Amino acid sequence: MDNNIKEIYLAGGCFWGTEHYFKMIDGVIFTEVGYANSVIDNPSYEEVCSGKTMAAEAVHVKYDTSVIDLEILLNMYFVSIDPTSVNKQGHDVGLQYRTGIYFTDEDDKSIIDEVILKQQKNYDDEIVVEVMPLENFYAAEDYHQDYLDKNPNGYCHLPLELFEFASKMSFRKNI
Repeated sequence: MDNNIKEIYLAGGCFWGTEHYFKMIDGVIFTEVGYANSVIDNPSYEEVCSGKTMAAEAVHVKYDTSVIDLEILLNMYFVSIDPTSVNKQGHDVGLQYRTGIYFTDEDDKSIIDEVILKQQKNYDDEIVVEVMPLENFYAAEDYHQDYLDKNPNGYCHLPLELFEFASKMSFRKNI
């Protein structure tokens, strides 16, 4: 694996829009929607929606650190969520719609904590984004993958302007 390629798992409500948003960010090279930190193996969408799996709808994001670093990526994440809302983003309500940052590299934890501390200054209410190591991740069913590409008029809790914002951002270093 390329030393510049890292990964993070981000839960920001319904994973359709969150995936679509991150796919548009310069330096993101891979996204996949799925279920993070489930208490049962390979849960179905219906099982996740029941709340019994404790899983969060999340997006596996791989990014190129020569283009974008974790701090910038997380700041872009905070633009797309209400970090003070518990188990709710937009019209989506339920345990699976909580916000969360799930890491696989323990070194990322200090960066995550620092970003949250800085972001907290922007909010009167406490940030309630779940931060923990990734325990497991199960890819969602095929029809969920790249959903908004397949269904351009499909439901999304994120405003269309956010996608345009993400697509116009460039983090490439001047050479």
